[in-house]
Amino acid sequence: MSRVYTDEFKKDAMKLVLSEGYGIKEAARHLGIPFSTLNTWLRKTREDKFPDSTERTKSDLLAEIKLLRKKNKRLEMEREILKKATAFFASENE
Repeated sequence: MSRVYTDEFKKDAMKLVLSEGYGIKEAARHLGIPFSTLNTWLRKTREDKFPDSTERTKSDLLAEIKLLRKKNKRLEMEREILKKATAFFASENE
Protein backbone atom coordinates (compact mmCIF):
# COMPACT_ATOMS: atom_id res chain seq x y z
CA MET A 1 0.00 0.00 0.00
CA SER A 2 1.44 3.37 -0.95
CA ARG A 3 1.21 6.30 1.40
CA VAL A 4 -0.32 9.61 0.39
CA TYR A 5 1.64 12.70 1.39
CA THR A 6 0.25 16.20 1.64
CA ASP A 7 1.65 18.94 -0.56
CA GLU A 8 2.86 20.71 2.58
CA PHE A 9 4.78 17.62 3.70
CA LYS A 10 6.36 17.28 0.25
CA LYS A 11 7.34 20.95 0.25
CA ASP A 12 8.87 20.71 3.73
CA ALA A 13 10.73 17.52 2.82
CA MET A 14 12.21 19.10 -0.30
CA LYS A 15 13.12 22.21 1.70
CA LEU A 16 15.38 20.06 3.91
CA VAL A 17 17.43 19.19 0.83
CA LEU A 18 17.21 22.44 -1.14
CA SER A 19 17.55 24.96 1.68
CA GLU A 20 18.73 23.25 4.83
CA GLY A 21 21.70 21.34 3.41
CA TYR A 22 20.51 17.79 4.06
CA GLY A 23 21.43 15.06 1.61
CA ILE A 24 18.52 13.28 -0.05
CA LYS A 25 19.22 10.00 1.76
CA GLU A 26 19.66 11.77 5.08
CA ALA A 27 16.43 13.75 4.72
CA ALA A 28 14.45 10.70 3.62
CA ARG A 29 15.77 8.64 6.54
CA HIS A 30 15.02 11.50 8.97
CA LEU A 31 11.43 11.76 7.70
CA GLY A 32 10.88 8.01 7.45
CA ILE A 33 10.13 8.01 3.73
CA PRO A 34 11.78 6.06 0.90
CA PHE A 35 14.78 7.69 -0.76
CA SER A 36 13.22 7.11 -4.18
CA THR A 37 10.07 9.00 -3.18
CA LEU A 38 11.93 12.12 -2.11
CA ASN A 39 14.25 11.88 -5.09
CA THR A 40 11.24 11.73 -7.44
CA TRP A 41 9.65 14.81 -5.86
CA LEU A 42 12.90 16.73 -6.24
CA ARG A 43 13.41 15.62 -9.84
CA LYS A 44 9.87 16.62 -10.82
CA THR A 45 10.25 19.99 -9.12
CA ARG A 46 13.50 20.66 -10.95
CA GLU A 47 11.96 19.63 -14.27
CA ASP A 48 8.99 21.94 -13.64
CA LYS A 49 11.27 24.88 -12.82
CA PHE A 50 13.77 24.25 -15.61
CA PRO A 51 11.88 22.47 -18.40
CA ASP A 52 14.28 23.53 -21.15
CA SER A 53 17.44 22.50 -19.30
CA THR A 54 17.54 19.09 -20.97
CA GLU A 55 17.20 20.65 -24.44
CA ARG A 56 20.18 23.00 -24.16
CA THR A 57 23.19 22.30 -26.29
CA LYS A 58 26.74 22.08 -25.10
CA SER A 59 27.64 25.28 -26.97
CA ASP A 60 24.75 27.12 -25.26
CA LEU A 61 26.00 25.98 -21.87
CA LEU A 62 29.60 26.94 -22.66
CA ALA A 63 28.46 30.40 -23.79
CA GLU A 64 26.49 30.81 -20.57
CA ILE A 65 29.48 29.71 -18.49
CA LYS A 66 31.68 32.26 -20.28
CA LEU A 67 29.15 35.03 -19.61
CA LEU A 68 28.75 34.05 -15.96
CA ARG A 69 32.51 33.97 -15.44
CA LYS A 70 32.77 37.46 -16.93
CA LYS A 71 29.99 38.73 -14.64
CA ASN A 72 31.58 37.01 -11.65
CA LYS A 73 34.94 38.65 -12.36
CA ARG A 74 33.27 42.07 -12.59
CA LEU A 75 31.41 41.52 -9.32
CA GLU A 76 34.61 40.43 -7.57
CA MET A 77 36.33 43.61 -8.77
CA GLU A 78 33.42 45.74 -7.56
CA ARG A 79 33.54 44.03 -4.17
CA GLU A 80 37.28 44.73 -3.85
CA ILE A 81 36.73 48.39 -4.74
CA LEU A 82 34.01 48.66 -2.10
CA LYS A 83 36.27 47.01 0.50
CA LYS A 84 39.03 49.52 -0.22
CA ALA A 85 36.60 52.45 -0.15
CA THR A 86 35.18 51.26 3.16
CA ALA A 87 38.64 50.97 4.66
CA PHE A 88 39.59 54.41 3.32
CA PHE A 89 36.55 56.16 4.76
CA ALA A 90 36.85 54.28 8.04
CA SER A 91 40.46 55.48 8.42
CA GLU A 92 39.44 59.08 7.64
CA ASN A 93 36.95 59.08 10.50
CA GLU A 94 39.51 58.00 13.09
